[in-house]
Amino acid sequence: MVQYAVTLKDGDWTVFKDGRAVEHDLTRSAAIQMAKIMAFEAEERGETVELLIQGYYGEMSRKLTGGTDEAEA
Repeated sequence: MVQYAVTLKDGDWTVFKDGRAVEHDLTRSAAIQMAKIMAFEAEERGETVELLIQGYYGEMSRKLTGGTDEAEA
């Protein structure tokens, strides 16, 4: 399984892959778009993907591929 996350870190929206920052200093929408593209590519390779996205107020949404519906964490 691979995990992608979009969070606000040190005042910048950052994209993480498996806990490591891969891109920072983005707008939230650009970070989400990048994470979704990376997640799609991983799914195409047959990997299970967990996508975590932080909201503006700190709440996290979680999506897990493989038929699991989006759930609030």
